[in-house]
Amino acid sequence: MQLNITFRQFGSSDSLKEYAKEKVERVNKYLDRAGEAHVVLSLERHLHHAEITIHSGSWVLRGREKSADMYASIDLAMDKIEAQLRKYKEKIKNHHGRERVHHRQELVNNLKVRHKVFELPEEFQEEAAEAPAAQQPAPSAPAAAAPEQPAHRIVRTSEITVKPMAVDEAVMQMNLLNQDFYVFQHTTTHEVCVVYRRKEDGQFGLIGVHAPPNAG
Repeated sequence: MQLNITFRQFGSSDSLKEYAKEKVERVNKYLDRAGEAHVVLSLERHLHHAEITIHSGSWVLRGREKSADMYASIDLAMDKIEAQLRKYKEKIKNHHGRERVHHRQELVNNLKVRHKVFELPEEFQEEAAEAPAAQQPAPSAPAAAAPEQPAHRIVRTSEITVKPMAVDEAVMQMNLLNQDFYVFQHTTTHEVCVVYRRKEDGQFGLIGVHAPPNAG
């Protein structure tokens, strides 16, 4: 397995490299085709963040965690990945057997979407949460200059390849990434869709995004 380790906001550490390598290679007992892995270790607000991404054929596995100790963060991130691997081990192996040789090249030409994670200043979040609707100005009140909107901070930006797959495969890929949504192209309708996990009941939702009909 090809392994790349990146350190951000703090210096490189040989002991952390060896520890991450040992932990990541544990996936070999689950996967026949663990091609490459990327580990990003970063320090932010006194918390140690570990993000581990592993490519196995057309599947992508990811675990993200943070704690007060980088070694613990690596353990927790890998625990997430291994939990999903135990759940989907056979499905991943069976899917690999059906893959075409040129599958990866096809993905290069597919639609890509950009995903940004951002946060607002804490004071803005508090104001939005505390201000009741009754305190909003009445429609007849004199118009006032709109306050300057607080700038948001981009925490993370990534590019997502929209792959053609069935809904159950999209749910599986979402779980392997340990995230709450996944963008894909429906193999039957060819629509760009979003599958997501509902917070209220843990079930899954599906949003279809289709092109508007051509104007007459």
